[in-house]
Amino acid sequence: MAQFPVLVEVSLRPGIADPQGATIERALPALGFDGVDGVRVGKAIRFTVEAPDAESARAQVDDLCHKFLTNPVIEDAKVTIGP
Repeated sequence: MAQFPVLVEVSLRPGIADPQGATIERALPALGFDGVDGVRVGKAIRFTVEAPDAESARAQVDDLCHKFLTNPVIEDAKVTIGP
């Protein structure tokens, strides 16, 4: 068994309203940041997983994302498995 570092980046699916992103985007010009648009807010989750190989680690993390870390109806997850 090996330890694999994992990064899961969760974001709202296209077409899903992002009120946090909209609030940030509206505030930016008052702070002197003009020309910024398309702000979307997500979350990053980092952890390690023990598995015999990277493929098994990915399968385990994909299952974890679907069952617990994301709402698969409105969110997507990008999984990065380190060496």
